[in-house]
Amino acid sequence: MKSRTSLLGSLLIGILILTCLIIFLSGGLVFGAEQRAERMFGMPDTSLSPIRRIYLSLQLLMQEEVLTRPVDPFGNARDFTIQMGETTSSVIDRLEQEGLILNANALRTYLVYRGLDTTLQAGKHTLHPGMNIIEIALALQDATPTEVDFNILPGWRIEEVAQALPTSGLNISPESFLLALHEPPSSFAYTDTLPAHANLEGFIYPEAYRFRRDVPLDELVRTVLENFEAKLSPDLLEGFSRQGLDVFQAVTLASIVQREAVVDEEMPMIASVFFNRLAAGMKLDSDPTVQYALGYNRKQNTWWTNPLSSADLATDSLYNTYMHPGLPPGPIANPDLAALRAVAFPAQTPYYYFRAACDNSGLHNFSITYAEHVANACP
Repeated sequence: MKSRTSLLGSLLIGILILTCLIIFLSGGLVFGAEQRAERMFGMPDTSLSPIRRIYLSLQLLMQEEVLTRPVDPFGNARDFTIQMGETTSSVIDRLEQEGLILNANALRTYLVYRGLDTTLQAGKHTLHPGMNIIEIALALQDATPTEVDFNILPGWRIEEVAQALPTSGLNISPESFLLALHEPPSSFAYTDTLPAHANLEGFIYPEAYRFRRDVPLDELVRTVLENFEAKLSPDLLEGFSRQGLDVFQAVTLASIVQREAVVDEEMPMIASVFFNRLAAGMKLDSDPTVQYALGYNRKQNTWWTNPLSSADLATDSLYNTYMHPGLPPGPIANPDLAALRAVAFPAQTPYYYFRAACDNSGLHNFSITYAEHVANACP
């Protein structure tokens, strides 16, 4: 009897020791799994319960290969847009459907483990099949585009273009931009017409551009100048020549037309007035040329002082066409194609004067004589 009891006791002790050993080993394995998952996949979300954290750690380790292997290392990048309010599940499913990830569940597990499932950013993302699931998960946390739109408006002077750079997302300073424009490249045919003193005012073609955020300064300037050159069609150049103007002179006059006009359809009429005045030996008497000469108005926070005072009109500057006959020394702004074409193909009119209509339409009243011009003044 004693022998049987002793045997039973030894058996129970053995079972207890074995159980403890299993628990100890299991605990070590679990702890080791958590440590390994943390090293491989990053810190887990602190809001996870211990059991949930262990479960997700084990899941990640079992899916290690699918998490770290891209769909196609040689695939092409493409845009992937997350809509505002779109659910995480919808985003994950679309990534799998579009062939950007190998396994939706693996991505879901990783996002939950890291606490990134609620922080996907709406917007356009640039992804490619050469990214693995972890890289894509992290990329979806930042909707900052790799490219930005940079809009140059018609009638802006180069300082206004420079002012737009700090908020554009481009890594180009206003100072370096303006400095580059004072060193015109020789690779464009039209730059041969630039006088020695001239910068590239007038040749920064106004349009909506798309640049990489890290676009170099010289590439940005070259792109804009190439765009201007593309607008110089043979018929446009022939039109300038018929008016007795080279490209630099034509751009100078077009910049004045651009600043004077509010409605594009009136540009050929406004150009005709200036051609008529030049032919008659009259001064151009253009307010925008005085505004250009005055420069930045700190009180009005603008480069285009308005209204102009009698003292302003007497500003001593070669750009002041109230004081000096002929064209100013260079462009006063950057004209668009409508203004350039207005100079190449002006309307044929008898007018020598124009002034803004009194109905706030942006249109002008044109007149032949100064008496008519005075009569057109607003009450």
